[in-house]
Amino acid sequence: MVAIPANSLKPSPRQLRLDTLVRLRWLAIVGQTAAVTGVRFGLGFPLPFELCFLVIAASVWTNLLLRIQYPASHRLGDNAATALLGFDILQLAALLYLTGGLENPFAMLFLAPVLISATALTPERTLALGLLAVGSATFLVLAHRPLPWFPGQTLSLPFLYVSGIWTAILLGTAFTGIYAWRVAEEARQLAQALAATELVLAREQHLSQLDGLAAAAAHELGTPLATIALVSKELGHALPKGGPVADDLKLLQEQVDRCRSILTKLTSMGEEEEGFLETIALSHLVEEIVEPQRAVGFDVRVLAHGEGPEPVGRRNPGVVYGLSNILDNATDFAASQVTIEASWTPHEVFIEIRDDGPGYAPDILLRVGEPYVTTRSAAERTEADNDEGGGLGLGLFIAKTLIERSGAELTLTNAAPPATGAVARIVWPRHAFEKGAAISPQGESKGSLK
Repeated sequence: MVAIPANSLKPSPRQLRLDTLVRLRWLAIVGQTAAVTGVRFGLGFPLPFELCFLVIAASVWTNLLLRIQYPASHRLGDNAATALLGFDILQLAALLYLTGGLENPFAMLFLAPVLISATALTPERTLALGLLAVGSATFLVLAHRPLPWFPGQTLSLPFLYVSGIWTAILLGTAFTGIYAWRVAEEARQLAQALAATELVLAREQHLSQLDGLAAAAAHELGTPLATIALVSKELGHALPKGGPVADDLKLLQEQVDRCRSILTKLTSMGEEEEGFLETIALSHLVEEIVEPQRAVGFDVRVLAHGEGPEPVGRRNPGVVYGLSNILDNATDFAASQVTIEASWTPHEVFIEIRDDGPGYAPDILLRVGEPYVTTRSAAERTEADNDEGGGLGLGLFIAKTLIERSGAELTLTNAAPPATGAVARIVWPRHAFEKGAAISPQGESKGSLK
């Protein structure tokens, strides 16, 4: 089974593109300018127009400086991104202070920077920005300039109503922050897990192509080997039959003939015998994935039975890797026994892997097979991470993805009481398992199980 470096599967650092924040800030600047101008000149409400535009100008200058200092493709570190989003919160708080505090309906825009942080930054930094937004809102409850209204009139909302707005901002910040972080985190984990799956497929595909590389090497070595054979033959004719080097020339010619025989086998391996080597019976597939466990001393019980002739499928590296991964997981948690049962009918092919361990915990069982869901403890994950590059909760996800790509359905459950342990059941439609396994009389394969 192919080992994957742990650092290739660890979650990648989150980095927010500078261009994203700059564009969003330009949008906010346009909206703030339109709102202040509309209130002052459209509605005719008195407000500190110059101070408002001074606050808006601070955002304009920030954007211009960032554009001059950094390219659009620059990615911000966590500290820089947090600082810029914190600036946006304080800039909005200053504008709201001049235009009515929380009585201003635009006070709900406090949620925007927190929402951006939740999708791109760590939970700790999102919490800090959320507290900054709530703290700013709290300050605006206690201190702010009057809400712009008709000249000669004053609109003063009851403190209870303003407190309700503050509560709405508090709850909105918490809810949208947690919800956005959860959705973004699931998307990141799924993308990373799929990338890990593609890495496994690429490495398994590389191994499956080694026979083709061997045939290519045999073809390239044929010409220099023919030259060696020709020179040794000419030397044999030119030198005396009983000379001091006669035995050496004979040995050289024998080794040349041996090399030719080996190269011929390698060449035919990629052509005439390809179909035979790339097909595998169901029972042989089971033995192939069980053999590594037996090599380390773990006795796996194997059962094979069915109706009619045994199914023969194409050798699929992804299926071999996925089944081996499930079997490894079963042996890790088994108390003493793991059973793998292969069976077939005229219409379906089954492989069932059972262990006598504790099985899946109820909360894990609901999400088993999803990326980054693991039953290992923190200490076990650390040890696996150091030793084998595992422990990240990706094993079953990768196995499930690879097996289902072959047309199978994988079900992960617990054994029915009073039995204990986990049960992995893989079911193929027989035509999907045997797809491409037919071999012509010349030994050429007619398809491939993908």
